[in-house]
Amino acid sequence: MDIFDKLKDKKGPLGQFREVSHGYFTFPKLEGPIGNKMNFRGKEQLVWSVNNYLGLANHPEVRRVDAEAAADFGLSSPMGARIMSGNTVYHEKLEEDLSKFVGKEDTLLINYGYMGMSSAIDALVDRNDVIVYDSESHACIIDGVRMHQGKRFVYPHNQMDKLEVQLDRATRLTKASGGGILVITEGVFGMAGDQGLLKEIVALKDKYQFRLFVDDAHGIGTLGKTGAGTGEEQGVQDGIDIYFGTFAKSFASIGGFISSDESIINYLRYNTRSQIFAKSMPMPLVLGNQKRLELLRDEPIHKQKLWDVTTALQSGLKAHGFNIGETNSCVTPVLMNGGIIEATNMIFDMRENYQIFCSLVVYPVVPKEVIMLRLIPTANHTLEDVNYTIEKFEIAKAKLDNQEYSKDKLEWAEQAPDWVGNKMQ
Repeated sequence: MDIFDKLKDKKGPLGQFREVSHGYFTFPKLEGPIGNKMNFRGKEQLVWSVNNYLGLANHPEVRRVDAEAAADFGLSSPMGARIMSGNTVYHEKLEEDLSKFVGKEDTLLINYGYMGMSSAIDALVDRNDVIVYDSESHACIIDGVRMHQGKRFVYPHNQMDKLEVQLDRATRLTKASGGGILVITEGVFGMAGDQGLLKEIVALKDKYQFRLFVDDAHGIGTLGKTGAGTGEEQGVQDGIDIYFGTFAKSFASIGGFISSDESIINYLRYNTRSQIFAKSMPMPLVLGNQKRLELLRDEPIHKQKLWDVTTALQSGLKAHGFNIGETNSCVTPVLMNGGIIEATNMIFDMRENYQIFCSLVVYPVVPKEVIMLRLIPTANHTLEDVNYTIEKFEIAKAKLDNQEYSKDKLEWAEQAPDWVGNKMQ
């Protein structure tokens, strides 16, 4: 069989609705400056779907440094992988400052968080080692675990008794193989918004021998007294052996970093394949990320604004009877009962009639007949934005309860041909 013929018929779980979802529910085009309000299909929307937590994307100092760095260096410099010809004092300075910020001995910059995380997992373990990981781990962790040629055990999300069961299994295996155990979890789980139980996991080191790798993509910049993340928030930063942070969220940029003991980072520098065989981070990103780190570290007002909005949003939603799950971070899920028809009709109504743009999450990410509207508050949002959103959510929830979104024919389907294939401006 021709592999192309097979792929034409095999659309996958996300692509099965492409004909009617592309350009609207999937691959939508938000236009204009990044902020609390942007344009979608010619209408201004109140946007809750951009991970610009601290509002730095269009901060004037950030824009200035980004522009000056691009003018001074261009996007080509430095050329080559860092191990060959792409290292600079600016890369090393950013690594040094990040190490101090998160309280680790050394740091390695990575070009893209996703491939950096997957590749680091691959580098850290061999076939004699065992990986134990949380079932709700991000796709970049799952892909890294899949590359592992040894044993891997998953434990149900944040269930410490089940983690112990897997640690018992892993301990027995590694005693025979001579390998070690790597536990992987997240600081903040990006869908439900609950923190990983880092304090409880670190406490298990008194009973088991393992190293802890934490993906803190949503925690860095948003949690902890100084913004150093979930480990600082829970008072166990020293218990995290390998710390991952991304520039794609609080920093409003691209790339990421891994921090750990100096010996471990030196090992990763020479063994993380996605970095030693890829071009170095371009200079505008390095200098831009340096400025973002300075603002995050030296101007706590951005984090305070974020939490003012977050607290108002989450407390307001709960006061009006909405279920926001177990979130204890800025990520704000709103859970309702309904299927794909109700979910898409509601999102269409909110975008077209109330000008609210938020992300829709349905099965298989959440159980069948559950709708999750995922809101990401930022320092750019206002209390007026919060009040307006809750008011319109109440209207939408009443329509959902009255089955006004429960129609055999999708209300938006007639317009779908207009936006599929990027036809809409």
